[in-house]
Amino acid sequence: MINDASPDVLLLTDFDYDLNGFALKSFSQILDGPYPYIYSAQPNAGVPTGLDIDGNGRLGEARDAQGYGEFSGDGGMAILSRFPFGDVTDLSDLLWQDVPGAVLPPMEPEAAAVQRLSSTNHWMVPIALPNNDLHLMAYSATPPVFDGPEDRNGLRNRDELMLWTAVLDGAFGQAPDSFVIIGNANLDPQAGDGMRVAMGEFLGDPRLQDPLPGIATAYWPHLPELGELRVSYVLPSQDWVVTGAQVMRPAPEQPSQSDDSMAVGPHRLVWVDISR
Repeated sequence: MINDASPDVLLLTDFDYDLNGFALKSFSQILDGPYPYIYSAQPNAGVPTGLDIDGNGRLGEARDAQGYGEFSGDGGMAILSRFPFGDVTDLSDLLWQDVPGAVLPPMEPEAAAVQRLSSTNHWMVPIALPNNDLHLMAYSATPPVFDGPEDRNGLRNRDELMLWTAVLDGAFGQAPDSFVIIGNANLDPQAGDGMRVAMGEFLGDPRLQDPLPGIATAYWPHLPELGELRVSYVLPSQDWVVTGAQVMRPAPEQPSQSDDSMAVGPHRLVWVDISR
């Protein structure tokens, strides 16, 4: 499917991180097109906090990490590109309590003092295109489920999205003029769990474009009651001309991950073509 789309810049989510990047380098080499520029960094998933974050009386479990993960590097992110990168701004270590407008669930002060916002990563990656630069604002948010009445994951999911609003508002330095916000928000503005109003308001921000309104990007065959949801997004800034966009569905004959661990997952590939 990646070979069919042949993107110039590709964001991978839920891609395990290893220190020397062996998995990412090997993956890039099996694709048809060359990707001479690759970037990844340690995700918060699986990084120990040293605290009992979920309050179950046990330390060192997946829910006690900075982001849910069975091991450090579990389910990270990576970018492959045909164009060179500039200096990356990594917001992944930003504390949740330090984000403008953040709403935290009840937690002990020592937990709030170490708890990062990003469940995976938040990156701002300058990409040097032939005639101009583009800032790729990439992330992958926690699902707004698997918690309790405190709605910890729902609040965190919303604030992971709202961090980009704070960036565009200049809360962390000069905002980029030309950008694409890309990633798995794990939030549908119309259906499913989570703070859907926040997603709808974000999509209505006049500084960005939504090339694929209402198009579902994910389906879980083992959870048909969820239906199809729109959770992944590619949102260019208004200065770009969108010349094409699509959510690629797997072929009917392709196996699901429930039958083949190497098969396509529930999240579909989303691509957008932009030009000046």
